[in-house]
Amino acid sequence: MKAYTIDSNTKEIKSIDIIMQADTVYSFFDSILTDELLTLNKHTIHADANAISKCKKAFFLGEQLIVGDALIVGKDGVFDTDATISKKELQSLLNYDVTPFYTEVLGLLKETDINLYRVFEVTKEQEDIQLNTEWVLYVFNLADEQTKEYFIQELKKAVDAKKDITTHMQNMAILALNATATN
Repeated sequence: MKAYTIDSNTKEIKSIDIIMQADTVYSFFDSILTDELLTLNKHTIHADANAISKCKKAFFLGEQLIVGDALIVGKDGVFDTDATISKKELQSLLNYDVTPFYTEVLGLLKETDINLYRVFEVTKEQEDIQLNTEWVLYVFNLADEQTKEYFIQELKKAVDAKKDITTHMQNMAILALNATATN
């Protein structure tokens, strides 16, 4: 089946022919911990869940932060299919310009077991909202420099104290939601 690979180091997109079997994705990343992201319509983006701890380079696919290499296959319901997006269209969605904020935060997170895409729940005004660490980073990346510095300093403290970083990100998500409610 037709698929694409994105090499985060060389920034190269390759069209490949791949046979999707039970261990294909794990073999591709040489890891049993992978993420499946459904950002692209009718496609699945497979990414290495250990890429942060391996200090892999980050990039954006649309607005989706990806760390490390990516494998993209088509998706029809629950079935993997040929990738139908063109290489040119895929290239137009890529952005390797990762801000210093993201770079510093990902560097701090390398010593943790955080998963950017694992969903957690926060409650705001009696409403349960499902978010993830990637959303938290996105929101704080948009903030002013003082807020970004606060986020980085608090993250450093949490990492140094070996606190649960997912819980820390939940607290930062609540802080971000409360800040948006007052503005």
